[in-house]
Amino acid sequence: MDAEDKVYRDLQKHLDGGPSGFQASESGADILLLKHLLTPEEAKIAILLSTMKWEPVKYIYKRIRKSGIEMSVDELREKLDNMVHKGTIVVHSEAFGERRYKNVGVSAGGMIDFQVNRLTEDFIEDLDKYHEESFARRTERGSKRMVSQLRTIPVEKSVPLPEKNKISTYDDVRNLVENSPGPFSVANCICRQMKDLRGQSCKYSDIRETCLQVGPDHARQYIEMGAGREITKEEVFEVLDRAREAGFILQPENSLRPENICCCCGDCCGPLTAAKKTPRPADLYASNYYVTVDPELCTGCEVCIGRCQMEARVMVDGVAIVDIDRCIGCGNCVVTCESGATQLIPKEEQLIPFKDKDATFMKIMSQKLSAWDMLKMRVKMLLGMKV
Repeated sequence: MDAEDKVYRDLQKHLDGGPSGFQASESGADILLLKHLLTPEEAKIAILLSTMKWEPVKYIYKRIRKSGIEMSVDELREKLDNMVHKGTIVVHSEAFGERRYKNVGVSAGGMIDFQVNRLTEDFIEDLDKYHEESFARRTERGSKRMVSQLRTIPVEKSVPLPEKNKISTYDDVRNLVENSPGPFSVANCICRQMKDLRGQSCKYSDIRETCLQVGPDHARQYIEMGAGREITKEEVFEVLDRAREAGFILQPENSLRPENICCCCGDCCGPLTAAKKTPRPADLYASNYYVTVDPELCTGCEVCIGRCQMEARVMVDGVAIVDIDRCIGCGNCVVTCESGATQLIPKEEQLIPFKDKDATFMKIMSQKLSAWDMLKMRVKMLLGMKV
């Protein structure tokens, strides 16, 4: 391994130790992705950033000097802001009164999503390869269910009227948007953009602006980068209405205050298409609902077959039954079932989202680390050390 590859391997290990994780790839797709995203110098800087804690430039600069990298504080600040603009790290300024930085994951609302509008064929090829390998490994982990960064919530109008008043506020997309302080932004879906570049456009819809940012810093970064455009709360609801009509799956972050809401399809979404190749996609997604069918009411119209993004609806003896191992409870087949045979049912054990993204990340880390290592990590965070 040459010196340059070692820098990227060290960064991969550092990111994999964080909450989002970034496992090594047998094919080397992980290193190729990092090379697409960061220069060797930027990779060295990213290794010195925390994956868990927002930090001001002065803290990061101490590590820069100790590492032997020659640059001034102003040069470091300029390089960090350039990395923010490239979408390889994130910045937070609202709560602290000064810009603070930390690493961001690669997938699931991380570096990959920030590359919208600046994709290349080589990047797409390496990303597809990595997604397939990473989901294969998730399936091989066994029965232990890891905390997911995203969760699936039902589209509006899919919950039966008698149950409307029982739906949890955190599974109600309208409530999530209403409770967000804003600003709001919308960006092109990077997954559909990849398909378009390959001449394999989405078969479900021609709308592309379906990636919603609903949190202060996340939306602001998209707007400042030029990756997204600012919209009103009313326009957010319009995007969600179009997504429902197209049959897209709603996947906000797994917290009570999500910063991102993905509107996904099984035709284009990298993680969804990779999950569909596994025997039990439902095990890979956090959802509080599943679908049932009344065979006496089903007319066999097959509308739900084409509507289902996860290939969970199949015809058996003239009835569109549900493969529970594949159903992730999105509710898209429910809203187009004119016979009323298809119903969305809440699971007995309800998954309650975490307070915010930081709480989600802490829970993920508690699953990755022993109790002793978690204690050490918390102490390091209190002392201002890199974690």
